[in-house]
Amino acid sequence: MSDLGVRQSAWRVVAAATALNLPIGSLYAFSVFLKPLEALLGLSRADLAFVFALAAAGFGIGMNLAPYVYRVAPPPVLVLGCAICSTLGVALAATAGGLTQLAVGYGLLFGAGGGASYILVQQAVNLVVTRRRGLANGYVVSLLPAGAMIAAPLFGWCVGALGVRAALWALAGVLAATGMISAWLIARSNVTLAPAGAVATPDAEERRRLVFWQLWLVFFFAASAGLMVLSQAAGIITAYGGATTLAVYGTTFIAGMIAAARLGGGWMVDWLTIPTVAAGAHAVALAGNLALTLWPGPGVSVLALALVGIGYGIISGVTAAAVAVYWRRALYGRIASRLYVAWCAAAIVLPIAAGRLFDLTQSYRIAVLISAGANALGFLVAIGLPRQRG
Repeated sequence: MSDLGVRQSAWRVVAAATALNLPIGSLYAFSVFLKPLEALLGLSRADLAFVFALAAAGFGIGMNLAPYVYRVAPPPVLVLGCAICSTLGVALAATAGGLTQLAVGYGLLFGAGGGASYILVQQAVNLVVTRRRGLANGYVVSLLPAGAMIAAPLFGWCVGALGVRAALWALAGVLAATGMISAWLIARSNVTLAPAGAVATPDAEERRRLVFWQLWLVFFFAASAGLMVLSQAAGIITAYGGATTLAVYGTTFIAGMIAAARLGGGWMVDWLTIPTVAAGAHAVALAGNLALTLWPGPGVSVLALALVGIGYGIISGVTAAAVAVYWRRALYGRIASRLYVAWCAAAIVLPIAAGRLFDLTQSYRIAVLISAGANALGFLVAIGLPRQRG
């Protein structure tokens, strides 16, 4: 293939990733739906935290299945199948009459389709991009919170004007449209995932188990704090005295900071050592949790949660870029999907605990302290990562 062809292929793959992952990122704007769904379906905060956790579990299932289907069908068909699964899930959620249907639709189907999409396009990007791979991976993972930044105010307006069901139907329509666009771009890029599937079995020396588990824990601790923020940001801001408008736009601001931090985290790996960036990110998030503990209030809550989100965002970018540094390209999808189980576990543990603690105490103070402890542990693990440069 010519140099021009390589550039065109890479451009189309990145564009396909953008089209597919932006609306999937609306998962991070779930907190906007908390009060409307509580009122509509008679659910508790812990019930909705369970739905978000189930979506994260579905996301993990989809991510870990994706590397095994590279040779089952061409990439455009796989992308379209993922989009159909996500679309059907949100459509099912839009018609839900109770917790079970909401959990199956939004949790399992939307989550699984989104997770498989996420890994498919990440593997494709890492096969075609050969320079500034940290920046490229930071960009791809930044698309999820960027999508949430766009979705949060739109959901807030739609819920207020038309209701929560209309907002979910609108999301289903967007997922269907962008899924078709992404499949078309992937088809035009001529990228193939079959070679990656054929050689994506690491030998004993490549497994690097200690590095894997260090990186897993660093991501888990950051995601525990960050996903508590993302899943319940609007509720947390309201609990600290913020008005509904501040909660919606505060959530948008936090998602935007996370998107920028993910991009920056990946970019920094091109220039700095991985433990330096990862430890610094946990320190930033820890500062946010401590600030909210010491000076509780609506304005401080937005800034503090943004710091926690920035720390989590940087770690997300670092994790995606670190896979490209520590392992070879063909292994990217398999290693990344296993590392992202940390994200799923984090979404299940602390967000549910925070929701339950709020139901019991009408406060997030204890959850914020737990989040601070997670960031302190993450800092200690991060400084022990190998000091390889990208």
